[in-house]
Amino acid sequence: ILEDLHWRDFTERGEHRLEELIQPVATLLVPVFFVLMGMRVDLAAFARADVLGLAALLTGVAVLGKQACSLGAFGGLDRLSVGIGMVPRGEVGLIFAGIGLTLSVGGERIVDEGVFSAVVIMVIVTTLVTPPLLKWVLADREASTGGE
Repeated sequence: ILEDLHWRDFTERGEHRLEELIQPVATLLVPVFFVLMGMRVDLAAFARADVLGLAALLTGVAVLGKQACSLGAFGGLDRLSVGIGMVPRGEVGLIFAGIGLTLSVGGERIVDEGVFSAVVIMVIVTTLVTPPLLKWVLADREASTGGE
């Protein structure tokens, strides 16, 4: 529903684009979302070995999964750059983990505080590591091609 094609008639008449219309709402709600997700984190879980191990495993799977997906890039694209560029997509993981915190099956929570904390750690690590990695890969590629 957010595709530009659906709103083309409005923009051709000179009306605002959808992104411009929802920007004030996004400006308010996006920080609220991240604050609420942060409030759900059990900070003591960051020191637990099992949570850190799960976070490391999730981070590794996230990076390797994006690299596997980049194998579908064709047309002379740098697959490593494409894969690294896809790594920081953790906000969706936060949404699902947040929903999982509220759900239970047979009295058992689907996602406990430890798992949620591991997902948060994975999101933080992948978000912070990607820009320098991408800069390094792109600079290395530019140096190897002679700036072409």
